[in-house]
Amino acid sequence: MELHEIRYFLALSEALNFTRAAEHCNVTQPALTRAIKSLEDKLGGTLIHRERGNTHLTELGRMMRPYFEEMFVRLDEARRQAESFVRLRQARLTVGLMCTIGPTRLIDLFAGFNGRYQGVELCLRDGAAGQLEELLAKGEIDVAIYCKPETQSEALHGIPLYSERFMIAVAPDHPLAELETIRLRDLEGQSYLSRINCEYRDVIRNTREAIGICVKQPYSSERDDWIQSMVMAGMGFTVIPEFAVTVPGLAIRPLVEPEFVRDVSLMTVRGRPHSPAVGAFVHECRRYPWREKMAAFPRSPAPVAAE
Repeated sequence: MELHEIRYFLALSEALNFTRAAEHCNVTQPALTRAIKSLEDKLGGTLIHRERGNTHLTELGRMMRPYFEEMFVRLDEARRQAESFVRLRQARLTVGLMCTIGPTRLIDLFAGFNGRYQGVELCLRDGAAGQLEELLAKGEIDVAIYCKPETQSEALHGIPLYSERFMIAVAPDHPLAELETIRLRDLEGQSYLSRINCEYRDVIRNTREAIGICVKQPYSSERDDWIQSMVMAGMGFTVIPEFAVTVPGLAIRPLVEPEFVRDVSLMTVRGRPHSPAVGAFVHECRRYPWREKMAAFPRSPAPVAAE
């Protein structure tokens, strides 16, 4: 069955007049008549009795009418939903967010996107970098924000967002807080609280061990908030990206000699067509003033004066 045939039938069942139904559908009467005949042939029965002054639906026509009406209601709903999706009046965007990325650098980005595209529901899905890559490849998330120390897969396309240094976080009264910067060698013999999900954890550990620096490791956790809280309680130090710090009051010092920096990117699947929501988010990330926003963040907190 063709949609125009059903539309002509519904117009005729309302008007019960071939001429007026044809005018309503903006077609000639013979064209409408042929469409009705074609529809009857496909259904195997007569839909309309055409009598002089008494055009009316047959029993089959009365039976079919509510089904056809429901079909067009659903079609209109589908068109409205599609239009809302395309025009971003009603859409959902799932963003994979690496669990070690703090909210500081992204809050304004998300707020700006929401302000411009209020019909898009932004769903954040947490995970490690490797997990996000798998979800992205499977289409279970639309885009991902993460970083890895190794080369990215050629199947993915990355848009650089911002860079951040790795810092040493300690309690304000910790001896290391008296230093303006902290070298790897300054960590000798200190208690290290390990952030298990840190994607640079092995890189930094291998570098430390290569130059013979030994630390104690009394605690490790997948939860950054727990590690930071234990650091604040004076239980040791941790290595953490500068914009991932969320516990107020921590003393944060740049890690130098060597310095470690991670580059956070927006990742999409190379060659996969962007949905309107993905396209809008990619555009928002490209136009976001990362450099200007970076200037609003102090890069090297002043050291706590020793008493």
